[in-house]
Amino acid sequence: MENPGLVVHGQAASFSTALRSLVNNPQYSDVCFVVGQERQEVFAHRCLLACRCNFFQRLLGTEPGPGVPSAVVLSTVPTEAFLAVLEFLYANSVTLHRCSVSLPRSLPILLGVEGQGKLPSVPSTATPLERRIKPRHHHTIHFHFCPQLCLEFVMKVLDVELVCEALQVAVTFGLGPLQERCIAFIEAHSQEALQTRGFLELSATALLPVLRSDKLCVDEAELVKAARNWARVGAAVLERPVAEVAAPVVRELRLALLAPAELSALEEQNRQEPLIPVEQIVEAWKCHALRRGDAAPGAPCRRRRGTLPRDHHRFLDLRLK
Repeated sequence: MENPGLVVHGQAASFSTALRSLVNNPQYSDVCFVVGQERQEVFAHRCLLACRCNFFQRLLGTEPGPGVPSAVVLSTVPTEAFLAVLEFLYANSVTLHRCSVSLPRSLPILLGVEGQGKLPSVPSTATPLERRIKPRHHHTIHFHFCPQLCLEFVMKVLDVELVCEALQVAVTFGLGPLQERCIAFIEAHSQEALQTRGFLELSATALLPVLRSDKLCVDEAELVKAARNWARVGAAVLERPVAEVAAPVVRELRLALLAPAELSALEEQNRQEPLIPVEQIVEAWKCHALRRGDAAPGAPCRRRRGTLPRDHHRFLDLRLK
């Protein structure tokens, strides 16, 4: 039997430090990237990138061309995020800072599916609003990066300003654990999240699970107002009527929770700026008239965590016998 020989291990820390020193180091580099809107030059080493990442292997090819190779332009990738990815590829570890990595706009970079090394596409089910907003939220490169570590990092740094953008990324790319975490965060910080720019830029697909939640800490009147603001933004972006943009989500508004005076005011506003189908408002009025929560199928009457009490709520739980 052949002697397998003695395996000698060097110090992992010094090895990692040595490789990390090569990140963005022009010495011995043979490829240059022009990264971000600021068009910053970032130097790297073709052989290391190619053996670590299928995307770079395909992007750079097997052999450099004759003479000085031209720079590879990645203008839509944030410089901080690109350097973080390079550091991980070189040293197999990276320290992510909330302030130094553009999150979650660079999230698809950091959550790149291991081994795919390809350009991701927006799912065919994406709405036009998702497709229009995508360039601002999502960059177009999947790297050979550790998805679980990045998910944990994003979940730890979630805040009110980031959560809706992170939710959009999670829904678009099918990141279930991140979506659940974002929904839970929005449920706990509903009032603040509804005021963010990220909320206004959610796609209908991403907004639906939010409006379906019973745990939102916000009153229904505020949700109706937020939905109107969201639809106005979408209508301006897509150049479509407000009611058409709102159609996929307004069914999740629980109008029967509003008091009669509030429902009347909503009805008047709806005449001036159509948002909610008339039949949905009629269903809410039926619940009031018949004093039963089941008076109109499809008109949800379940109170949310943040629903403010109103006199008629005592009738909503009565069922037809």
